[in-house]
Parts: sequence; structure tokens; C-alpha cells
Amino acid sequence: MARKAEALSLFLLILSLISVGTFKLANGQKTWCVAKPSSNAATLLENINYACSQVDCRILQKGCPCSSPDNLINRASIAMNLYYQCKGRNKWNCDFKHSGLITVTDPSYDSCVYE
Repeated sequence: MARKAEALSLFLLILSLISVGTFKLANGQKTWCVAKPSSNAATLLENINYACSQVDCRILQKGCPCSSPDNLINRASIAMNLYYQCKGRNKWNCDFKHSGLITVTDPSYDSCVYE
């Protein structure tokens, strides 16, 4: 019976954290925002333009570690994550008209480090 009460308490705690919109994971778990693979090109371009109008996206410039591969999904994911991290990692900072996805798996690759 005590286990059920603990499980219910944990569930309610998680639900309350999600309902207020802030992801605060156990043990300081970091989260990142990436573009959903199903997003269309127009949405990805809008996301890049919006995010980069709000935060510094120089990391996407040619010759920088995150400029390759040069495709929309990669560029959008990096820009969206920069915005998400700078704005406080709230779930609404990764929505991007339902084209963003919050992940606990670090999307960094090669020398491109997602902050």
C-alpha cells in the first residue's frame, strides 16, 4: 500500500511540474530542443528566422562547428535549441508551432556541442 501511495505522489508531482510548463528533471537532468523530423521546410525556415532574431546564431555560420551538415533540420534544431536554452528551458520555448521536440538525449555531434 505504501508503494502505491509513493507512486501516486510521484505521479502527481510530475504532473504538477508539467502543468506549469517547466521541465525540472531529477538530478539536474539537462534537456534540449530539436526540430521534429516531420516538420516541413517552411516551418523550419520560420523557426530559424525567429530563433535567430532573438538569440545569437553565429554558431551556424559557414566554417563554424555546427554549420555542417548544412540542411534545414540540422540548422533549425540548433537555432531552436539556442532559443530554448536562452529563454529558460520551458516547454513553451520549444513549441515552435508544435514543430519542436524536447529531448533528454544530448544531440551534440562531432565538434558541434549543443549547449
